[in-house]
Amino acid sequence: MPLLPFYVERQQAGAIVAGTLGTLYALMQFISNPILGALSDRYGRRPVLLLCLCGTMFAYVILGFANSLTMIFIAIILDGITGGNLATAQAYIADITEPNQRARGLGLVGVAIGLGLMMGPVFGGLLSYFDLRLPAFTAAFIALCNIIFGFFVLKESLPPEKRATRHTFSFSPLKQLVDSFRLAHIRALLIVLFTLNLAFSGLQTNFPLYAHARFNWDATRVGFFFAFVGVCAVFTQGFLIGKLQPRVGEGRLTLIGLALMAASLSGVAIASSEWMLFPLVGSLAVGSGLSIPSVTSLISQRVADDQQGKVMGDTQALISLNLIIGPALAGIAFESFGTSAPYWLGSAWAMMALMFALKELS
Repeated sequence: MPLLPFYVERQQAGAIVAGTLGTLYALMQFISNPILGALSDRYGRRPVLLLCLCGTMFAYVILGFANSLTMIFIAIILDGITGGNLATAQAYIADITEPNQRARGLGLVGVAIGLGLMMGPVFGGLLSYFDLRLPAFTAAFIALCNIIFGFFVLKESLPPEKRATRHTFSFSPLKQLVDSFRLAHIRALLIVLFTLNLAFSGLQTNFPLYAHARFNWDATRVGFFFAFVGVCAVFTQGFLIGKLQPRVGEGRLTLIGLALMAASLSGVAIASSEWMLFPLVGSLAVGSGLSIPSVTSLISQRVADDQQGKVMGDTQALISLNLIIGPALAGIAFESFGTSAPYWLGSAWAMMALMFALKELS
């Protein structure tokens, strides 16, 4: 994603096209996540994961050879559709973990993603120094290695007797979400997941503007700051949640995380010195790192084995919807009401999530 504007620029296009591609990627994931998750309930996790990795590999090959905007759009659409494999990976974790270990297992998925988001841009930036196509071809090779590993090593986690006996998905992601919200035992938790991610989703796109306008930070300082946030998230999901979950439980971890998020976002809104951003955004990363896996684990524990893929797909579709809506709302608030507005708005979303969680979990 950090290099995508350069691929676009090479085809004589600008920021609007690059932003549109980011939205398109999130939209494709919004559509595909529930479908892929439901297919994994019916046919098993392993074939869906392998199919998705094949799609990712071909998408990066297309991006590497892209000599037009059309080819770039095709690559983004393909990788957006097959990039919906996170829901299937989460369902795989749900299959192989006991309920009391599920939050930690899902947290480790977050660690893997966090490490990838920290290391990937560094490697991509170094490789692009030699040739802008090289990061795409390297990513395709990594995907190929994953395919080989998955084919020869990865075992199926969902035995045939536990699979869904019929298709449980619709090609309409909105209908999929409506069907999940009709399940009374997970409805409130889905609302919590949606609102807490809405609180967090505008940060990544808006924070560089905020930091530059308020403290005159340049791109380098913002980049190092995001690396610090990544370290906090990895520590939380890889270590802290595993230590706290057996003692505290997912319900209390959710409430603690949401309270931290609401307080931290309010603190960012009123921060008067740049040093304050480190403890404030660090605690925000800790709060989201505690609450997101915990809520996802609680949702997973309330559905049957043959619905894990579909429901995990629906949760990822909600997160993709956040990535479409959240940055736009943060941008409108920033332009209309000033630098602090997106963070007051985010704090309000986190407080709303906390109220729903209190009502459901207390």
